[in-house]
Amino acid sequence: MPARLATWWTILRISLEERLVYRGDFALGTLMRFLPIVTQMFLWWAVFEAIGADKGGGAVAGYTYHNMVAYYLLTMISRAFSSMPGLASGIAQDIRDGTVKKYLIQPIDMLGFLLLNRVAHKLVYYLVAVVPFVVVFSLCRQFFSGWPPPQTLLACLAFLLGYFLEATLGMIGFWLLEVNSLLFVYMLFSFFCSGHMFPIDMLPSPWRGLVEAMPLQYLAYFPAAVFLGKVTGAELVRGLCTQLCWVVFFIVTARAAFHFGTRRYSAYGG
Repeated sequence: MPARLATWWTILRISLEERLVYRGDFALGTLMRFLPIVTQMFLWWAVFEAIGADKGGGAVAGYTYHNMVAYYLLTMISRAFSSMPGLASGIAQDIRDGTVKKYLIQPIDMLGFLLLNRVAHKLVYYLVAVVPFVVVFSLCRQFFSGWPPPQTLLACLAFLLGYFLEATLGMIGFWLLEVNSLLFVYMLFSFFCSGHMFPIDMLPSPWRGLVEAMPLQYLAYFPAAVFLGKVTGAELVRGLCTQLCWVVFFIVTARAAFHFGTRRYSAYGG
């Protein structure tokens, strides 16, 4: 056990050092990601004006203008945790070109190795991007009513959910030679159903029920809704338990896909 922990620490440390060397662009990239929020602010301003609601108190589907702006800012943070750019396509590429066999002949677990790389990525990202975050949220502090409740931190399960969900998608490469089209469809579907486009509790029935039955809402909508007080009490406990169940489900699914995928893998490529 100590030897295994030492191995994982070495992998994490090297990944951190590697990213600290060349990822200074995180700061500028983070600032650029917030620019679409300006468009959203003007868009919802026009919506609230059109229905005659006062932007300080009127509400649309339970959201005031301030709530709506705060929601979009918060989804930027939650998606920064849960998004895994290039993970699924990278796994599929390794399977297709044969480099996945390095995980089969070396005593390194692929899912664990890639997870540590993503942990290092997120740590460096937030270390470098903290200044843009502070600047943006300071300028927009009037849209927030206070500090997030402690239970909001539990929504960081979105990181594990996002990782193992996309890892599972990448494992499809063991059965399909080309998965990029499938991943493109998934990204479009995820952008809508995760609540990144708009709060999913604004959807009418039965569409709201269908979207809420999916795990995607926990990637963006759920953490933001918890912060804004839209999910409280028994509903919050139920949501966190459901999110944890989805995390466990995709951990098992990713492991099973790797296990059965390697059994049929032909070990072709360079």
